[in-house]
Amino acid sequence: MTPEERYARIDARLDAIAMHLKLAASMAQASGPRLEPVDKRIDKLLATAEKDGEYIRALARIAESRDPRRGGLEGGERKN
Repeated sequence: MTPEERYARIDARLDAIAMHLKLAASMAQASGPRLEPVDKRIDKLLATAEKDGEYIRALARIAESRDPRRGGLEGGERKN
């Protein structure tokens, strides 16, 4: 393959990639409103994870207070 053929092949691939990107951009614009910036989405996820952690800790405290046998079972002893 000559250098000119390689350049022509590369140019054809670049044109195809450019067309694909233009199509993807137009589809994204037509699909509706743009997504929030990544930073805002990450902040929302972190806030949600923090709330979930609080709920899980609260449930763990409730479970510990409701199960008086827990200590004996973990230690291998069984209380009747």
